Amino acid sequence: MSPASHEQRSELGPGPRTKVRRLPQRARYDSETVHAILDEGWVCHLGVCADGRVTLLPTVYARAGDVLYLHGAPANHALRTAESAGEACVTVTLVDALVLARSAFHHSVNYRSVVAYGLASEVTDRDEKRAALLAIVDHVVPGRATETRPPSDEELRATRVTKFVIDEASAKVRTGGPLDEPADLGLESIWAGQLPLFLGTGSPVPEVDVVAPVPPYLSSYRRPGSP
Repeated sequence: MSPASHEQRSELGPGPRTKVRRLPQRARYDSETVHAILDEGWVCHLGVCADGRVTLLPTVYARAGDVLYLHGAPANHALRTAESAGEACVTVTLVDALVLARSAFHHSVNYRSVVAYGLASEVTDRDEKRAALLAIVDHVVPGRATETRPPSDEELRATRVTKFVIDEASAKVRTGGPLDEPADLGLESIWAGQLPLFLGTGSPVPEVDVVAPVPPYLSSYRRPGSP
């Protein structure tokens, strides 16, 4: 079972909170780009503000249309604050390469990032809550949810699930090599270029009492974009 279907728009911005003003040529507002980054990421950061204090919480998540599902302990401060405040901010960043220029000033990274604003609310429907938690498992390890025991009613009560409905979002993408100054191109003794970065995995390590074979989705595990 998967979380209930949700609206999926073709454009998620620009909006007053997500319009990219610094290097706007790197901005993307189409849902295809935003969703691809969210689907490749593992960890998002949830930002909330309450009583003049800012809280930033890293957490795993799952996406269904223009909705993100987050989870934590029932008393999780950031989730409860996001729900009571209504609005929250979620960010995800993927780093694709280190960009080394001839000058220190022009060193950079190639990245893909998303900033999203939206409304947060607690998921209280038991079926949606269970489906959201299984979707989070499948987001991290595709195919895993169907092989695990689903959350029990007691485990559902011990977990808070927050639904974050994206109101507006923008992606920002940098690709390519360094942007050296013309005067620096003659510095032949200095190497310049890109160092690609990828997520890699080791061999699965079973628990000592496990007799089941390694499932195919682990032996062939790859995140999108990995070689």
